Amino acid sequence: MSKYSDELKAVARSLYLKRWTPKEIAVELNLPGPRIIYYWAEKNNWADLLSAESLDEAIGRRLQLLIARDKKNTLELDEIDRLIDKEIKLRTQRNKHLEKMATIGAANSARYSEESTDGDNDDGKPRKKRRKNDVSGIVEADFQPFIDNLFAYQKKFLAARVNRTRNWLKSRQVGATWLLAFEALMDAILTGDPQIFLSASRPQAEMFRSYIVSMAREYLGLTLTGNPIKLSNGAELRFLSTNSSTAQSYHGHVYVDEYFWIRDFKKLNRLASAMATHKQWRKTYISTPSSKMHQAYSFWTGEEWKKGKKDRENIEFPDFEQMQQGIMCPDRQWRFITTIEDAVKDGASKLFDVDELRDEYGAIAFDQLYMCVFTDSGDSVFKYSEVEQCAINVELWNDYVANDSHPFGQREVWAGYDPSRTTDKATFVIVAPPIFEDEGFRVLAVYKWQGMNFKYQASQIKALYNKFNMTFIGIDITGIGRGVFEMVQDFALREAVAINYSVENKNRLVMKMIDVVGNKRLAWDGSDKTIAASFMAIRRTSTASGNAMTFVADRSAETGHADVFFSISHALYKEPLNNERKRKSTWATSKAA
Repeated sequence: MSKYSDELKAVARSLYLKRWTPKEIAVELNLPGPRIIYYWAEKNNWADLLSAESLDEAIGRRLQLLIARDKKNTLELDEIDRLIDKEIKLRTQRNKHLEKMATIGAANSARYSEESTDGDNDDGKPRKKRRKNDVSGIVEADFQPFIDNLFAYQKKFLAARVNRTRNWLKSRQVGATWLLAFEALMDAILTGDPQIFLSASRPQAEMFRSYIVSMAREYLGLTLTGNPIKLSNGAELRFLSTNSSTAQSYHGHVYVDEYFWIRDFKKLNRLASAMATHKQWRKTYISTPSSKMHQAYSFWTGEEWKKGKKDRENIEFPDFEQMQQGIMCPDRQWRFITTIEDAVKDGASKLFDVDELRDEYGAIAFDQLYMCVFTDSGDSVFKYSEVEQCAINVELWNDYVANDSHPFGQREVWAGYDPSRTTDKATFVIVAPPIFEDEGFRVLAVYKWQGMNFKYQASQIKALYNKFNMTFIGIDITGIGRGVFEMVQDFALREAVAINYSVENKNRLVMKMIDVVGNKRLAWDGSDKTIAASFMAIRRTSTASGNAMTFVADRSAETGHADVFFSISHALYKEPLNNERKRKSTWATSKAA
């Protein structure tokens, strides 16, 4: 009999097809080494399955895997840069102007060169090599091949840079950050103007830099170094997080990324306006929407511009459809809306499966993340201002190393599992309970599994159980959850706890989360926007009898939205409602009739 079970091999195969390396798989599944993965892959022809996947898809899958990891090490960051390089190169190769770009690149290499000892030419003279950050001789025509390859909505926003203030409300993953990185690079080279990027976190800001470095290398044969990047014409490109203490000392064109997910927007906007005070500097805001309760909402709608000005009270702003075309508004902001459906219509149909995304997310989350619809906190159990406080910069979590064999050492963690109601999707979270008086719960990791049966999901939990010191695993036993629970009991009998959904149990779960959020005892990675959306989807309603209050989420037999919320609530099920803290919430429940 084989030393390894079929279930374990199935898990290894799944990870292999997701572009995990054999070494990563071995660590994840607690195997002695990568050799066994190579053996299984060769014996079972796993590589043939990978060959059916396009290179674009393979790069995208690997990038998603690496970017989702917290606290990336140097090798992983380097791999992300190389994959982005490759992705941009593939886009170039698909461009009908490839031959022209190659010619331009060769010409530029000759134009921007100086003496180097990097080998000899055939005539024995030293070969010339371009000096780093030297942009002399690059002209506007050199950027045209890139512009020709843009989607229609990207071209429209790029053309709108003649406006001093642009505001782009957009779907996720439509290439906005990528486009603005190119725009800033082009502007810096052609004009010498300084460019400033403001993002919620340092890693998010560094994504702009990675794009710019890769584009310069691929399209212009230009090597850019330094942080900030200082070009030979005097232009500087700076990449700042919102907590940068020196940001206010700079000036130039300002790009504010994902501003609807940044806390204290008014303070941020004052900073951005200060850096772009002089009329020659542009301000560009881009973001997916969050909540109508966010400080930036009145900035987007124009209400902030009207506030306190009687002569502006009755001035109407363009509607949603008009903004989808791009339009100048009364407050002199050029506003633009791009939904995922707009992107598909404008040429990006190969990038998205809209129906699959709609199934994966509930209606509210899909509309928010992909259709540019703001959530209305009026019916939500949670106040957006309180949920917003939970989304933090996790760079200071020095005790958690995501890619380590034991990411949290021997410190205790609790876990929560939420299955789909009708399919084999699932969400699993790892939460660190507080051990100090002023410490709250921390969501260390979120795992989503789809397309696998309950045996696979149980094996995934077992692998995580071997990596973390789990003392509690709250499992919803609805549907396939019962099968998962029974298998988890085989290796975690004392830790696994079944959660059977009833009105009383659901109320207890939500009430606990209201208490934890209200008392600022919960934190998660602010770059994961789906967590906040999941919390905001929880709403109050009446039971079927109408005699009691309960809670519902934007979830149905076809969708799994709010799964992250419920997974976290399952993990916190271990702590009793009465934790000797004064409750700030005024919520109360009554027993069902």
